Amino acid sequence: METNINRRQYKEPHPIIKNSKDYVYVIIGAAIIAIAFNVFLLPNQVASGGVSGISTILKGVFGWAPGLVQYAFNIPLFIAGLIFLGAKFGIKSFVGTLVLPAVVLLTAAWEPWTMNPLLGALFGGISVGLGLGIVFRGGASTGGTDLAAQIITKYTGFSLGTSVLLIDGLIVLSAAFVFDIERALYALIALFVTTKTIDLVQLGFSQSKMIYIITNKQDEIRDAIYTEIDRGVTKLPAYGGYTNVERPILMVVAYQTEFTKLKHIIKTIDPAAFVIVSDAYEVLGEGFKRS
Repeated sequence: METNINRRQYKEPHPIIKNSKDYVYVIIGAAIIAIAFNVFLLPNQVASGGVSGISTILKGVFGWAPGLVQYAFNIPLFIAGLIFLGAKFGIKSFVGTLVLPAVVLLTAAWEPWTMNPLLGALFGGISVGLGLGIVFRGGASTGGTDLAAQIITKYTGFSLGTSVLLIDGLIVLSAAFVFDIERALYALIALFVTTKTIDLVQLGFSQSKMIYIITNKQDEIRDAIYTEIDRGVTKLPAYGGYTNVERPILMVVAYQTEFTKLKHIIKTIDPAAFVIVSDAYEVLGEGFKRS
């Protein structure tokens, strides 16, 4: 996309600063997941997938400490992640693998924040999804089945939320046999909320709009966009389906706060312009986010 030469130059952050930021993401995200497990999910027997869900089931059947169970399951899964996702990923994931069960053990004595299973499922799902999304943004994992989800995402192109849903759905099904159908239904609610929250954290709220403009006054509209809202414009080759006449399309990405002004520019210059607007959930590049 063409860009205005007056835009300020972007300076790449120092690698040490970037790596430190990733580790902070991993630690904070893992801690959020662990606390949510102890105060929302475990006391309500909501096994919403993952190694945490497995530890909930084993806690109910054998009384085993969930933190220790999570360490036991995470070791082979971590090794698999190291093999398939690489050493750099493995180092950060190793931190998450250690932090999450450790915080589970440290907060095991905390009182539940609710004993209502529906509230536990909803807020537990939101909190776990938030934590996982933060960890994933750090380019890592907390170990467990989300490592498997990362592997599936890498080799299939599925979203992280979908990958987690596929794997953890089997664990929720197992929980139906150990507890009861009602608890399994609560677990499905938590799992659904988790997947949606992961995608929300990964993609964010839509703050930008992608606008396609078909007009006979391309040059005037393009120049006005450059000068009045300082956004780049890309010209896409296109032909009218009926006339077979070349009608290039202008594509612009702008923040929502700029869209009203952009729409006014188009309407003023060419009231007959055909405009298509859609949400752009994540825009990377000059004038927007860099990573």
